[in-house]
Amino acid sequence: MASSAPLGDRAAEARPRLVTRPLLLRLVTVVGSSASFHLMLSAVPAYTQSAPGGGSGMAGLATGTLMLATVAGELVAPWLAARCGYRLLLGAGLLLLGAPALALIVSQSAACLVAVCLVRGIGFAFALVAGGALTAELIPRERRGEGLALIGVMSGVPSLVGLPLGAWLALHTGYGPVCWVAALAALASIAAVPGLPGREAASEPPPGILAAARTGALGRPTAVFAVTAVGAGIVVTFLPSAVAPEHAGVVAVALFVQPAAATAARWVAGRRADRHGAAGLLVPGLAASATGILLIALTGSPAAVVGGAALFGAGFGITQSATLTLMYSRVALSGYGTVTALWNIAYDGGMGVGAVGFGAVADATGHSRAFVLTALLMLPALVPAWRDRAAARGPGR
Repeated sequence: MASSAPLGDRAAEARPRLVTRPLLLRLVTVVGSSASFHLMLSAVPAYTQSAPGGGSGMAGLATGTLMLATVAGELVAPWLAARCGYRLLLGAGLLLLGAPALALIVSQSAACLVAVCLVRGIGFAFALVAGGALTAELIPRERRGEGLALIGVMSGVPSLVGLPLGAWLALHTGYGPVCWVAALAALASIAAVPGLPGREAASEPPPGILAAARTGALGRPTAVFAVTAVGAGIVVTFLPSAVAPEHAGVVAVALFVQPAAATAARWVAGRRADRHGAAGLLVPGLAASATGILLIALTGSPAAVVGGAALFGAGFGITQSATLTLMYSRVALSGYGTVTALWNIAYDGGMGVGAVGFGAVADATGHSRAFVLTALLMLPALVPAWRDRAAARGPGR
C-alpha cells in the first residue's frame, strides 16, 4: 500500500538532520581550537624577534617546533584515542593548546618559547585528530560531505580572522592580551566537551597510519591532497616576496581571495559529493590547483595573481572536501582517528615541504620559474587521482 505521507515529509525522512546538539557543541571546540592556534601563529614570530637575543632564527625555530610537534602528535593520537577515547583526548588537546600560552606572559626565554610551542603543537594535534574523528561519528553518512564542509568553514573563519587579529592585537595592545585571548579561546571551549558522545567500544583495533597509507583506498587520496597542500604552503609563504613591491596591495587581496575561494569550494564540493560521489572531484580539483599556480607565475600581472590565487583556492577546497570524505567512507568506525591523522599529516607535511623546497628552487631560478616548475610537478598526481576515480566506479576498491 502506498504511503499517505506527503512528498515533502518523505523527503525530510530520507535526508537525516545534519545540525544536532552534539554537532553544535563540536563546533564550539572547532572555533576555540582554531582561534587559539591562529591567533598565536602570527604573533609568536614577532614576539620572539622582540625578545632579548631574538631574531629571524628564533622566529623560525618557534614555527618549526610548533609544526614538528603537531605532526608528531598526529602520529601518536590514534593510538592514544583507542585507549582513552576521543572525548578525553579532545579535552586534553584543548588544555595543552590553551594553558601554555599563558607562560609567555611571564617569560620570553628561548627555553620557555620552545617548550610552549612544543606542548601547544601536541595539543593542537590531539584536538585535530580526536575532534575530527568525533565529527565523522556525529555526521550522518548520507550528508557526510556537507557536514565535513560545514566543519571546514567553521574552522576556516577563525583562521581568516585570527591571523590578522593576532598581529593587530600584538601591535596595538602588546603580546600579553594575545596570549590571554588565545588561552581563553581554547580553555573555554573545554566546557563543550562533556556534552559530546562518550567512548564507544571499537569492534576492531584501529589501523596503523603507515599501513593505512600503503593501501590504495587511503594512499591515493592522501597523495593527491598532499600535493595540493604543497601548493598552499608555497602560496602563503612566498607570494608576498614574489610580487613586485609596487603591487603590494595585490598580495593582500590574493591572500584573502585564496582561503575565501577554498572555503566556498569546500562547501560546494561537499554537497556535490553527497549526491554524486567524491571520487570524481579529485581530477578537477587537482587540475584547478595546478592551473592556479601556473597563473600566479605571471607575477607582474595583478589580474593573473589574483585570478590564480582564486583558482588555486577553489581547487584546494575541492580536494580538501573530496579526499577527506572519501577516506572516511573507506574505513570502519575504528579507523576514523587514523584517517584524521593521516589527512592532517598530509596537510601539515605538504605545506612544510612546499615552503622548504620552493625556497631552495626559487633562490636558483627566481620565483616565476619556480611557480611554473611547481605546477608541472603537481601534474603526476593526476595518475592516482584518475586511478581512484576508476577504482570507485569499478565493482570494488
